[in-house]
Amino acid sequence: MYCPFCHHTETRVVDSRLTEDGSQVRRRRACEHCEARFTTFESVEVKLASIIKQDGRREAFDDQKLRSSLERALHKRPAGSDTIDAAVDAIKRKLRANGEREVPSRKVGDWVMAELRRIDQVAYVRFASVYRRFEDVQAFREEVELLERDLPALEGKQLSLLEDEPIVAPPSGRKAG
Repeated sequence: MYCPFCHHTETRVVDSRLTEDGSQVRRRRACEHCEARFTTFESVEVKLASIIKQDGRREAFDDQKLRSSLERALHKRPAGSDTIDAAVDAIKRKLRANGEREVPSRKVGDWVMAELRRIDQVAYVRFASVYRRFEDVQAFREEVELLERDLPALEGKQLSLLEDEPIVAPPSGRKAG
C-alpha cells in the first residue's frame, strides 16, 4: 500500500477492525518513511452474474438500475430508502446464491416482483403492469384479484390496496369533481 502523503511503498498496519455491518475491514496504517497515519478499508469484491436480456444481449448486473426500478415503483409510497436498500440487498443475495454466471432477466424480474409484493401492493401492481406488459384493465383486475386472495398473509404489513370506504358514484348526468 502506497502512503497517500509521500508515496513511499512501505506501510505497516497499526490496527484492524471490522466495520459495524461486518462487510469491511478497517485498517489504520502508518508510513515507514514519513510516519503519517491513514485509514484503509478492505472489502470482498464479488463479481455478480451477467444478466441475459430477452433479446439475447448480455449485460453486467447494475444495482443502480435495479434501485431506480424499485424507486420508480415505490414513488410516493410509504417506503423509505432503507426499505429499498434492503430489497436491493435481498435481490443481490439471491443473485449470488443462484451460483450461475448468467441469469435471465426474467428471473431477476420475478425476484423484484416478490420483494415489491412483500413491501407494497401498489408498487407491486405498478411494476407488474410494465414487467408483464398489461394490455388492458382486465389484466390489472386479475392481478389485483390475485393480491386480494393473498391479502390475509400481507395484512398489517403495508397500506391497503383499495380504500376501506366504498366509492360512491356521482348522480347520473354529473361528473365527479
